[in-house]
Amino acid sequence: MEYLPILVLVISFIGLLFIGVPVAWSIAISSLLTMMTSISMLPALTTVSQRMATGLDSFALLAIPFFVLSGQLMNKGGIAHRLIDFAKTLVGSLPGGLALINVIAAMLMGAIAGSAMASASAMGSILGPEMEKEGYSKEFGAAVNITSSTTGLIIPPSNVLIVYSLASGGVSIAALFLAGYIPGILTGLFLMIVASFWAKKKGYKIGKRSSLKEVARSFVSAFPSLMLLVVVIGGIVAGIFTATEASAIAVLYTLLLGFWYKEISLKDLPKISLDSCGTTAIVMLLIGASMSMSWVMSYENIPQDISTALLGASESPIIILLIINLILLFVGVFMDMTPAVLIFTPIFLPIVEKLGMDPVHFGIVMILNLCIGLCTPPVGSVLFVGVGVANTTIEKVVKPLLPLFVAMIISLFLVTYFPGLSLWLPKVFGF
Repeated sequence: MEYLPILVLVISFIGLLFIGVPVAWSIAISSLLTMMTSISMLPALTTVSQRMATGLDSFALLAIPFFVLSGQLMNKGGIAHRLIDFAKTLVGSLPGGLALINVIAAMLMGAIAGSAMASASAMGSILGPEMEKEGYSKEFGAAVNITSSTTGLIIPPSNVLIVYSLASGGVSIAALFLAGYIPGILTGLFLMIVASFWAKKKGYKIGKRSSLKEVARSFVSAFPSLMLLVVVIGGIVAGIFTATEASAIAVLYTLLLGFWYKEISLKDLPKISLDSCGTTAIVMLLIGASMSMSWVMSYENIPQDISTALLGASESPIIILLIINLILLFVGVFMDMTPAVLIFTPIFLPIVEKLGMDPVHFGIVMILNLCIGLCTPPVGSVLFVGVGVANTTIEKVVKPLLPLFVAMIISLFLVTYFPGLSLWLPKVFGF
């Protein structure tokens, strides 16, 4: 095994992150330095630049800017309010009702918008003040919002599942979308159980039970928003359109819905478009840099070396999967989700395939691991959004976060070792 490229890659990347270099540039620079262990500077620079450009040359990646734009339109289009009202009529009368409302609304919003940060921002700004008014602690509300927002990255449509499809060499996006439903809902249920116990222990208020008439009225109001899931996922599964085409349809649908609800006007569109372009640019830079690092690692035989070492460490699939989960949990603490998927999929996918693990199943396990990382410092983007919206600090949020972390890890354990949770729905629909 060649240790020099691995040492240069790991030390340079962690060192650059430590001194505050943005993640995308840290990835690109550490890739360049690793390449320079084999060839001179100018060819290395040319190669890394080329790989960044060619890494973005993919039709599937067109879905990302469209889903980002549809998420922005949903955030501004009054959809979050209607989803919260609907969730309130369903679980508002249970212990920790407002916390449960946050989880259900975040699952619905995240599933529709495909963005954990959009969900955390919307749910936190709307439900946070309401929870405080009802006597909930600011930190508990932020912890519930942060963890529940990540469920939308598992429940489709999800940008990161599209990225995994690209990194894995073409695993069916439709199969990945279907595989995400049960694990995403299971994670949400575990979070609701923990939130309910915590709220009961702290003696938080219980809301009044909604009548059937109120449930029906809130459902009718939220129905057009919920139909987006049927249109997008139904169209992909039925083979009517691809995931990329579905993302464009999602933009059109949410734009019309925003006008229908009278929450979006023509003068709002330039700002929404600019915000979407900014988010897309960040994501695409991360993808380009990550694709270059993935190629450099392959060139230096790093995935093969790690694969040999892992398979030599144990013959037990249970132990190897546990090691991979621990590595991914550790990686999620320091690296954002998109580059982590692009860099570590080529490393771990060949290993798990040798163990007989389905690539669709592994994709869901990987995303669940990295979702936990989004809630942890120092690079937990959703953690920072949730804390910022709640106007509190990370130190204060850690205590109520810990039991919710445990809930997410239990869900991860079940999904890892019970493949049917991920693969049942794709098999039912013939994927």
